[in-house]
Amino acid sequence: MTDDRAALAAEIDSLCRLNGQFTLRSGLVVGEYFDKYRFEAEPQLLRRVAEAMVPLLPEDTQALGGLELGGIPIATMISSLTGLPARFIRKEAKTYGTRRLAEGGDLDGLRVTLIEDIVTTGGAVRNAAVALRGLGAEVDTVVCAIDRSEPCANRLHEVGVATRSVLTKQDLDAVRVG
Repeated sequence: MTDDRAALAAEIDSLCRLNGQFTLRSGLVVGEYFDKYRFEAEPQLLRRVAEAMVPLLPEDTQALGGLELGGIPIATMISSLTGLPARFIRKEAKTYGTRRLAEGGDLDGLRVTLIEDIVTTGGAVRNAAVALRGLGAEVDTVVCAIDRSEPCANRLHEVGVATRSVLTKQDLDAVRVG
């Protein structure tokens, strides 16, 4: 890991890794929790993460697809840095208003690179890729800030989606401060 990546990992880890008593979605109670929204809420850190993601974008990207909720601020920042248009991808289409799955413009015929904060199992990315393909988008890559997937847990390759990440869980664990 380069010094820049190690410094970024250390800063994210120290800000986001919390100790206490936390109940996970599964109901399991744990003594440590990684609050990913903390790095997204800090403008300078968010910018550094987005800057590290820019070189990972496929050259033929025509639009960024920020996944609800955590991918949206990152996609917005990357859009600002690159000039690429952003689309905001919901987990499911609204039942009111425009009733759209993707907000911000059409996707038909565009090569869309999905933007996510953290990939753990890839389930949300998989669902988004399949749905966006149904809307006519070409989707084959997700760029994420952190790949926290365990070996063989991220099965996005099975639906033709490659994962590119700035950091991994191993990177965060390597710089763990406490």
